[in-house]
Amino acid sequence: MVRSDSWTKLSVATLLNVLLFTIVASGGLRAQPVVADKVPKPVRIGLILPLTGGSAGMGKSALVGAQIAVDEMNASMGFLGRPIELVIRDDQAKPDVGVAAAESLVVKEKVAATIGICNTGVAVKAIEVFQRHKHVFMSSCATGTPVTATYPAKDSYIFRLAAPDVLQTAFLADELVRRKLSRPALIVDTSGYGDAGLVDLLRALAKRGITPAIVVRIPVGASSYLAEVKKAQDSDADSMVSWSVGPEVGRIAKARAELKWRVPSFGSWTMSHEAAHEFSQGAVEGGMMVQTFIPTESLERHISFVSAYKRRDSSAIPASYMAAAQTYDAVNLMVRGMLRARSAEPDSGAIKHGLENLTRSYAGVVTTYNQPFSSGDHDAITANMLWLGTWRRGQRAYFYSEDERRASRIRYKLPDVAVVSNVTSAATKP
Repeated sequence: MVRSDSWTKLSVATLLNVLLFTIVASGGLRAQPVVADKVPKPVRIGLILPLTGGSAGMGKSALVGAQIAVDEMNASMGFLGRPIELVIRDDQAKPDVGVAAAESLVVKEKVAATIGICNTGVAVKAIEVFQRHKHVFMSSCATGTPVTATYPAKDSYIFRLAAPDVLQTAFLADELVRRKLSRPALIVDTSGYGDAGLVDLLRALAKRGITPAIVVRIPVGASSYLAEVKKAQDSDADSMVSWSVGPEVGRIAKARAELKWRVPSFGSWTMSHEAAHEFSQGAVEGGMMVQTFIPTESLERHISFVSAYKRRDSSAIPASYMAAAQTYDAVNLMVRGMLRARSAEPDSGAIKHGLENLTRSYAGVVTTYNQPFSSGDHDAITANMLWLGTWRRGQRAYFYSEDERRASRIRYKLPDVAVVSNVTSAATKP
């Protein structure tokens, strides 16, 4: 019997060897003789994450996901026999620092491609650097719609493996409709993430004939949001949607509990961050949140990934399994795009073309990817890949038991669909 962690390494090694054989056999690459005493030049991939500051938990989880992916590939054959090396930069969740990190990786370090960035405010500034230098970047965390909408896909070097806010907001709006909730209070921070999210929220609600009872904007970093949540409560709203990063979402939930305001609570994927649970002192439990990855005991690739994660991070509540899983899959897809470039030294144009023309399915942690990108679409996640999650006894869980039973079904990317209704939890009623 093959252990689950060995299974993942075996599958990665097998797939990469098949890809290498195909490329070499087709004449795209020439096999090079191996010199025993010569260490192959590493293939360097940039990684920009918030490793300090308020979003550090999310960034550190994403780093673990990237490291697991690289370790697995290097344990087999790396990139065409060359080791893969991560060149890591800390953006501190600050846009200016993120821009400087992008410049450093592209201009000074000359990495082959770059992955990461968790904060939308950082991403929307940094992508200008990548686009100007025609350098391939794949966001594995930042969900703001402008990240991939700023440049037309056919000309863009920006890719994403995370659920865009335009999908998350449509998903939440559908859930409100299902529950016959028509007067949500929106509590949204004033960051770039909040600005972009509010635009998508208002648009999604308007399409469904829903008018918010009130929109309350909050600053990031305040010690309490009791006054702001009281305004929302006084608006006679029938539900609450919070849109901010983990610590702020936690403080909003804590204020709601202190006010004994018991309307249904909803949030984006950031509600699943460990910081949200910590800063709420558990009050975030029962809230409903958008998820792409919820650890599922019936799925071997989930078991394998969680096991590998816990070997690196033994925290009782990992900071962000979603950030880790998405970054793990992003590294794997990036390397596959580089292999499709059919060059030992692939340039950005070839990597971009390779990502847009991935022809072999990849069974990742988040989902199974069949042509995740194209020349007209640089977002890998579609609406059918979303789940309604919640916190239950200190752990992330499916809100609907039916969803957990359906989790083993392969969810391929929906073709040519920008936004569709939430179909993952329609089978059951609240």
